[in-house]
Amino acid sequence: MAASEQPTAAMKRRHKARYVPGQQAKRPRGGGGPRQLELGMQGILITCNMNERKCVGEAYSLLNEYGDLLYGPEKFTDQDGRLSGSEEDEDDVEAALKKEVDQIRTSTEQKLRRFQSVESGANNVVFIRTLGVEPENLVHHILKDLHTTKKKKTRVILRMLPISGTCKAFVEDMKKYSETFFEPWFKAPNKGTFQIVYKARNNSHMSREEVIKELAGIVGSLNPENKVDLNNPQYTIVVEIIKNVCCLSVVKDYVLFRKYNLQEVVKSTREELVQQNLLNASQEEKLQEIKLAEEDSKEVKPEDKGQSEEESKPNESDSQQA
Repeated sequence: MAASEQPTAAMKRRHKARYVPGQQAKRPRGGGGPRQLELGMQGILITCNMNERKCVGEAYSLLNEYGDLLYGPEKFTDQDGRLSGSEEDEDDVEAALKKEVDQIRTSTEQKLRRFQSVESGANNVVFIRTLGVEPENLVHHILKDLHTTKKKKTRVILRMLPISGTCKAFVEDMKKYSETFFEPWFKAPNKGTFQIVYKARNNSHMSREEVIKELAGIVGSLNPENKVDLNNPQYTIVVEIIKNVCCLSVVKDYVLFRKYNLQEVVKSTREELVQQNLLNASQEEKLQEIKLAEEDSKEVKPEDKGQSEEESKPNESDSQQA
C-alpha cells in the first residue's frame, strides 16, 4: 500500500507545483530591482476588475505610449556590442574578468526599465515602478488627453493614481514624512484648497479619521491660508495604504478627471447627461413617494381623530345615564 501511495503523493505535489507559479504570472517577473512595493519607490498605482495580467499589459502599452511622447523613446544598452570581444581576450585572464564584470553591469542596466510591474500586496491592484519619470505629470497628461479626445484606450484598468512618495504606514511616520513631502504645494508662499482621499488595503491598525485629521493639520501648519474644499479643490491628497506601506501623492483636477478613473473620464457629455437625468429621475420618484406617503398620513389622521371622538361620545352618554 505504501508503494502504491507514493506515486499518488508525488503526482499531487507535481500537480500543485504546476499551478502555484501561475499565481506569480499575474505580474511579469521581467526586470531587475525589487519585485514588490517597498519604501522609497515612486510609481503608479492601478486598480482593475479582476484581470491583473491583462491590466499589466494595458498599463505597459499606455505608459510607454505617453512616456515616449513626454520623455522620448526608452534607450537600451547594446548588449551584443558591449559584450563582443576578440578571441585573443579570452586567453587573457584579466580581460576575461573585465568582460564578465561588464556583462553583469550591462545585464543590470538593461533590466532597470522605465516602467516595471512589482507586487503590490493587494488583490486587483497593480503597482508600476517608475524610473526617470514624474508620476503626477505623466498620469495627468494621460487623463487630460483622454478627457479631451474621449477615446477609450483600456478595458480592464479602472483608476490610475500617481505615487510620488512612500513611507511606513504608521501615523508618526506619516506625519514626519508629509511635513517635507507637502512643501512644494502647500508651504508659504504656496497655498491652495485641498481635500484628502484615503484608502487602506490589508491593513487594520490605521484609523481613517485620525490620518485625515493629522495630515490636514500639517497642511494647515505649512500655510494657514490652505483651506479644505470637498467640492472642487485645487489639490487632492491621495493616501493609499497597502499592508505597512503608505503611498502618497498630490494631484490636480481630481474631480474633473472623475477621480482619475480611465473608464469614466472618456464618457461623452451626452452620456454624462443621460446618467445625470436617470439619477435625477430616480431622485424625483423617491421624492414623489415621500410626498404621497406624507399626504396619506395627513388624510388618515383626521379620520382617526373623528372616529376617536365618535367612540368617546357614547361613553360620555353612558356615564351620564349611569
